Order: sequence, then C-alpha cells, then structure tokens
Amino acid sequence: MLLTITTTHQPATDLGYLLHKHPERFQSFDLSCGRAFVFYPEASPERCTAALMLDIDPIKLVRKEGSSIAQYVNDRPYVASSFLSVAIAQVFSTALAGRCHHKPELPSTPLNLIAELAVLPCKQGYGFLRRLFEPLGYQVTATGHEKDEAFPQWGNSPYFTVQLEGFVPLQQLLEHLYVLIPVLDAQKHYWIGDEEVEKLLRRGESWLGTHPERERIARRYLKQQGYLVRNALTHLSEEENRDLDRVEEEKLEHPLSLNQQRLETVVATLKEAGVRKVLDLGCGEGKLLQKLLQEGSFTKIVGVDVSCRCLEIAKKRLKLDRLSPLQQERIQLLQGSLTYGDKRFKGYDGATVVEVIEHLAPSRLPAFEKVLFALARPKYIIITTPNREYNVKLKNLPTGKLRHPDHRFEWTPTEFQTWAKSVAERFGYEVQFKPIGESDSVVGAPTQMGFFLCQN
Repeated sequence: MLLTITTTHQPATDLGYLLHKHPERFQSFDLSCGRAFVFYPEASPERCTAALMLDIDPIKLVRKEGSSIAQYVNDRPYVASSFLSVAIAQVFSTALAGRCHHKPELPSTPLNLIAELAVLPCKQGYGFLRRLFEPLGYQVTATGHEKDEAFPQWGNSPYFTVQLEGFVPLQQLLEHLYVLIPVLDAQKHYWIGDEEVEKLLRRGESWLGTHPERERIARRYLKQQGYLVRNALTHLSEEENRDLDRVEEEKLEHPLSLNQQRLETVVATLKEAGVRKVLDLGCGEGKLLQKLLQEGSFTKIVGVDVSCRCLEIAKKRLKLDRLSPLQQERIQLLQGSLTYGDKRFKGYDGATVVEVIEHLAPSRLPAFEKVLFALARPKYIIITTPNREYNVKLKNLPTGKLRHPDHRFEWTPTEFQTWAKSVAERFGYEVQFKPIGESDSVVGAPTQMGFFLCQN
C-alpha cells in the first residue's frame, strides 16, 4: 500500500518541514496492523516526493481479537483502505494538525501538490472518484487495473491508480485523504460509533458542509448507521449556516451601531485587564481582530473560525499580505472549531467569544465549555451574547422571533447569568457582568457580556 505526495513548490524540500520527516532519513513506525515506512524517492529544491508505505500483516489482522477479516488471503496489504487513514493520522499527525515549528507560515500556504495512490478501491467507478475529489479543487486522473483474463467471470477490476493534483495547503490534502479513503473502503476495520462522528466533523468542518456529495460521504464513512449519519449532517448544517447569520444579524442591529459598541467595549476591557496575548474564538470576518491590531499593547493576536470563507474575508480585511514583518508576527488566522480540543488554543492570557455561543446547539455547550475553560484556560475570558428580552425593542423583528432563524437560543439576563456563574464555579473562575448598548429601564441592554477571571 503506497501513497506518494509530490510538490514543485520552491524550495520543494519544504515538504520535509511540513511532514516533520527529514528527506535524508528512512523512517519506520509500528502500527496495530503492521508497519509504516516514510522515505523520499526524490528531494531537490525543484521537486520533492515523500512516500508513505504500509506493510500490512494479514495473519495478524485475522488473529486480532474482534477482527472482521476471516481469511489470510485478502486485499488489505495492497489497497488504500481505512488502515491508510490511521497511518496518516499517526505518522503525519503534526502536518494533519496544521503545525510546522520551523516554518509556521507554511501550513496555511497553498502548494502545488500531487498525491498518488497506487491502488485505490472504487466499485462505483471513475465517475464517483471525480465527484468526490473535483469539488475540492483537484484534477483527478485514474487508471483502472485490468481484470484477470484467466477469470473473466470476476468482471472488471474495482481498483484504480489515482493521481490528485491541486493547489492546496498540505493539511487540507491530508484531511481530504483521511476522510475520503474510508468512504471508498467497504471493509473498514474499526468500530463505528460517536467517536467516528467527531472525527468526521473535525476533519471535514472546513469543506464537507458544502460538498455536493456530503450526505453520501457521511453515509459511507459511517457505514450507513442512520442515527450517526443524521447526527453528523445536523452538525454540518449548523456550522455551514453560522457565518451567514452574522451578516443578517448585523443588518437588524445596524440602527443601534451595536456591533461597534460591542467591539469597543471588548477591546477596552482587555486593555484594562492588561491582556497581551488574545485568542478570538469565532473571529468571523475579522472585525474585532482589526481593532485589536490597531492597539500596540496586544503583542499576539490569533483569530479562529471554522469557516474558511470567513477567514479569507478576514485576511483581506486585515491586509495580511501588506503588513510589515513586525505586524505580521503579531497576528495569525487559524481554522478550527470551538467544540473540539486544540493544543493551539493554549498559551493566551485573554480569550474572546463575541456573539458566537448562540449559534451552538445547546447539546454542544458542554464541549465548548471544556475546550475554553479547561483546555485553553486563559486568565481572562470575555463572552457576549444577545439579550432576548431586548428583542421587543427591535422594530424589524417579529414578536417572539430570535434575531436570526439559525440562532439555537437567546438568553435572558437571568438565564445567561445562571449559566455563566455555573461555568465559573465548575472551572475555577469568577465572573462579572456588563451591559453593552443603550439600556432600557425595563428590558435592559441589547447585548450582555460576561467577564471571567481565572482564580488559579
């Protein structure tokens, strides 16, 4: 089983930095199914190829407790399968996470990449391969393996040698392979449960929600398990719509200039607390990041959003490619989710979550709480969210409606304070509350803010 990745990016040997595998070394890794080997058939400044080869032990597979493989003679050692996805996750874990210590700008840089899978199973034929990979920006070339003339009754071979060529960041290529190879594999070796739903959502968040074959991908990845497929598709729809809500919500609140007041209040609160390194979770199109960048007191500013489209807009708003080297060192954009643990979220003394949590399903709030308050755990946290009681003051909003149809909830001040105090108590924080916007004597202010201070 062989996967090769080639680049003509200059210098092409940057591929070694991205994969964290030195081109001059032959490396091997123990896997539960056998061994993996990484080597470079070619490595020059003009062209570099990294190869991942799996040596699957078919006898070990059959004898493994709980294995669904019953015959020693099988195709597992020769075809790209779910075992290859496991190898990618283990052997190229740093690249799959989008990290590069020596050249931190590389993971987000699109490169000329060619991935070749020596033998890929696809009973649905070349057309299905194209429908899977072409919407992701790849040029797909597939060569079918000839059927065995000695056994014509077996029909055409379901195996292809596949080449994918595209201009994408390496992390995206690995994510696409990680998800779509098991989609083509009818003999997945692992148990399908909630953990696989989380993996699908984590690896597919930036692209699966808008993929024209997303339902078929989810069904095949999750082995047709109906309730798991429905769960996955529901979450994908939530993330897809979240970045669209903000535009409509801001139109509704525009007469109040409420968004401007929110951003100014958040920046002033961070400065007063002496925050230097800021993590903006759910940064959207970068409006808060833009204000933070204008303040010299913030030495490190990182924006995180699940939507690649929003991050592209933020990049243009911030004019990242035109900033001075000193300014570029201060700011970074990351693609990521608020509900999945990420080591990149650690190391900041302040975090902001501005008008974001109301876009999360209530069932996902515990995961969000753990990611922010337990794993990232900055000293200061600012969370803002709409005040539902104020909605009666918004002239264009029908009675009883939320500010946007995709909002999963909107809290009253009592509800928000009850939640915030509970979270603060459970995770060792204190919380203070502040209204934002013109306050009404009866229904209060349009936006409510919680300011959390870590106690240990």
